Amino acid sequence: MAFELTSPVFESGGEIPERHTRRGENISPFLQWQDPPAGTQSYVLVMEDADATTIFRHWAVYDIPKDRRQLAEGRSSKARTEDLPHAYNDFGNLHYDGPDLPEGSPLHTYRFRLAALNVPTINIAPGADAATVWEFARHLMLGEAELRGTFGGRDGAAA
Repeated sequence: MAFELTSPVFESGGEIPERHTRRGENISPFLQWQDPPAGTQSYVLVMEDADATTIFRHWAVYDIPKDRRQLAEGRSSKARTEDLPHAYNDFGNLHYDGPDLPEGSPLHTYRFRLAALNVPTINIAPGADAATVWEFARHLMLGEAELRGTFGGRDGAAA
């Protein structure tokens, strides 16, 4: 099988449930992955709005241990219960922030990107932002898995 990132709360290409948006409970969705590339030593996860004028990153977690195969729901919201390092998202927060589009916005696609890295830690300075973490990870990547979700549409709510 191929390196794959999935969620039991939405299918790839499907709508992100409102509870995982800033209009809902703003909690991170349950994510799971399988079949990482040989030699994987850690993971980096980012969530980004691929349809924003410039890429807008909503979440970044790094130095996820190589033996992990999931992130439980809500583990990265404002009351973090896991001790995984987070980078600042483009809202300026060190936690998950779900989709939140203005009323009437067109449908946007959000990418959850999981990178399998060839090092156990990326040794990045605390206070880094999500873009910096992802750029650093790109050079250490053995493989990438992606899950896409949508939000927006006719009234800016889940379509």
